[in-house]
Amino acid sequence: MDETQDATIVSLDTVVSPDTVNYITANFIADFIAEDLRTGRYTYVHTRFPPEPNGWLHIGHCKALIVDFSMAQQFGGKCNLRFDDTNPEKEDSSYVEAIKRDVRWLGFDWEDREYYASDYYEYLYDLAVRIIKKGKAYVDDLSEDAISEYRGTAAGDKNNGFSLKAAIINTPPGRNSPYRDRTVEENLDLFTRMRQGEFPDGAKTLRAKIDMASPNLLLRDPVMYRIRRDTHYRTGTAWCIYPMYDFQHPLSDAKERITHSLCSREYENHRPLYEWFIQEAEVFPSRQIEFARLNLTHTVLSKRYLLKLVQEKYVAGWDDPRMPTIAGLRRRGYTPQALRSFVTQIGIAKNDSMVDIAFLEYCLREDLNKHSQRVMAVLRPLKLIIENWESDREEELEAVNNPEDPAAGKRRIRFSRELWIEREDFAEVPPPQYYRLYPGNKVRLRYGYIVTCTGFDREPSTGAITAVRCTYDPETRGGNAPHNQKVKSTIHWVSCGHAIPLEVRLYDHLFQVERPMEVPPGGSFMDTLNPQSIEVIPTAYGEPCLGEAALGDRYQFERLGYFVRDPETREDSGGNKPVFNRTVGLRDTWTRTIKKIEKKKADFS
Repeated sequence: MDETQDATIVSLDTVVSPDTVNYITANFIADFIAEDLRTGRYTYVHTRFPPEPNGWLHIGHCKALIVDFSMAQQFGGKCNLRFDDTNPEKEDSSYVEAIKRDVRWLGFDWEDREYYASDYYEYLYDLAVRIIKKGKAYVDDLSEDAISEYRGTAAGDKNNGFSLKAAIINTPPGRNSPYRDRTVEENLDLFTRMRQGEFPDGAKTLRAKIDMASPNLLLRDPVMYRIRRDTHYRTGTAWCIYPMYDFQHPLSDAKERITHSLCSREYENHRPLYEWFIQEAEVFPSRQIEFARLNLTHTVLSKRYLLKLVQEKYVAGWDDPRMPTIAGLRRRGYTPQALRSFVTQIGIAKNDSMVDIAFLEYCLREDLNKHSQRVMAVLRPLKLIIENWESDREEELEAVNNPEDPAAGKRRIRFSRELWIEREDFAEVPPPQYYRLYPGNKVRLRYGYIVTCTGFDREPSTGAITAVRCTYDPETRGGNAPHNQKVKSTIHWVSCGHAIPLEVRLYDHLFQVERPMEVPPGGSFMDTLNPQSIEVIPTAYGEPCLGEAALGDRYQFERLGYFVRDPETREDSGGNKPVFNRTVGLRDTWTRTIKKIEKKKADFS
């Protein structure tokens, strides 16, 4: 790759400023790319997805990578997978493999376009030397704390953030380092000796010489290289100096001749620095465009905080089904199609917003409803005994596999005298509007017969109900019913003699509040963790076909929700007990919300 070729495609002075890029539309990135092609700024489209291998991808990265790959696909271009691995303290090859696995699972292929910033170390070093020779970089002896002190603080910033409007008005200038005016020759000598390992960690840095009075603190002589004697997972101990992200990223883009560097909005203030390094290094002028990052209710999307959850064992690992990582969502039962539909429907906006997690679950149900096989399972079993059914008699009933997909066909299920039903489907004394089983009431058993409750059995010592008794009407099989046999409720069941034991895990939001990062002063996002985010049901029962489910197979447990076969298996006396995770319940609050909004619009019109 010749990153210096065609470096005069566009002047950096023509780049749109952050203040003028304020689109809310879902296609503003596509509009920019189309305009660049129309005007000849670029003759092709090449994007990149550049994760740092210091953790597992989460749903926020999912949005970013879908934007990167889909924009390239839309314009007939290409998208690279590049690992920005210039931080040896935190990066690991296991993260690389996890990231590649997740990108493939989401349905994207980077073919032979897999790159690593660590492969560019020599190239980046040479560009740093080029910038030093131009008098635009110097070796500094100030400590990290001193550099921060000399740089100063932006007026009106909050939590060390950057407020452009406040900064332009009255941000006090920083102070020049006493080492800023070293000669080019001295800086070249010191930078060479930094690479050779002559100085201890933290003793010196290489800084860009830009503007210590800039209202944008990022332009106040940012650090380009620091000394670190950590072993890198790919380069080992070959290097003891490592480039900073803001230096490496634009120049890696240039080396790969990336046309459009798409990134989340927190990098908007980094854009002038991105352009400065490209201009001073005299390389291919990639263009940075920012879009709103994904914010999701009841969720934390920060690798640093997710790592804390893993390390302190609040969750069972990066792929815990409560985690917002792609691996966790996959284990929870999410599909690539649902995630891609979610990202597509929320659109690509410029301004940040908070997306209700109910909408993500809506997109998931839309996909699972079309493709998931229906089965029956009982989570909290209570025995139902049909008194007028012979003890050794069995029947086969016909059940529909998926009413949304006729091609899915039908299956045969066994029916017998003793069945498992849900404990909540019986009430000794029914509350108002309760239409399920209670003494004297009738219900239909799904795909089977209408039964009438005749009584129940108790455990003498505790008074707990151990079984419900009923009689069946043989004329009501499979949906048939005389006019005098109408019922208001249908319940599910499994045959005691044929069902297999299951372990079922019911998951809820990991955080109790909608915005877990917005906590009172002195608090922590950890304070908002949901202590009831998982419920383990060790003894449930399901149709025999669930024993043959492959890992990752998804089902709708009728009346209960959508479930997926987990990789774990529990040992259970006579054999292996499969584990199923609840992906999402059947109840859909988002659909009701949409209907209310549509009704209000109709009433108004």
